[in-house]
Amino acid sequence: MPQIPEKIHELTVGQLSARSGAAVSALHFYEAKGLISSRRTSGNQRRYSRDALRRVAFVRAAQRVGIPLATIRDALAQLPEERTPNKEDWARLSEAWRSELDERINRLGRLRDHLTDCIGCGCLSLETCVLSNPDDVTGERLTGSRLSPERLKS
Repeated sequence: MPQIPEKIHELTVGQLSARSGAAVSALHFYEAKGLISSRRTSGNQRRYSRDALRRVAFVRAAQRVGIPLATIRDALAQLPEERTPNKEDWARLSEAWRSELDERINRLGRLRDHLTDCIGCGCLSLETCVLSNPDDVTGERLTGSRLSPERLKS
């Protein structure tokens, strides 16, 4: 991995890509979504502050565990802009996601435990399927078909 001298305070998109492991197109996408920011040089080239490395690492880690980009953007908006985020900043943000991740883990465990049954039966019955209708939640909220006759025609 190429090292960037400490005296360099801004990174080109290529340097940020090489150091972070994110493709240039991903960095442009992150910037368009408000996850990272850059300034433009007089030649209209992007320059990223060094803290963009930590922000990109945070975005990629959050994406790997399924955190939606909008949630990541909201979290990053809480970070200080005048300094590189520190361990305490990251800990505060990740703690806010703990219950969401715990719920996701529970849902994935349920999927794992019952997936073979569903592949075997193939029905995905809204009445009895533990994956598409756990604890008959649909039956408590709705009666009858969820599809209107107009939608069935198309």
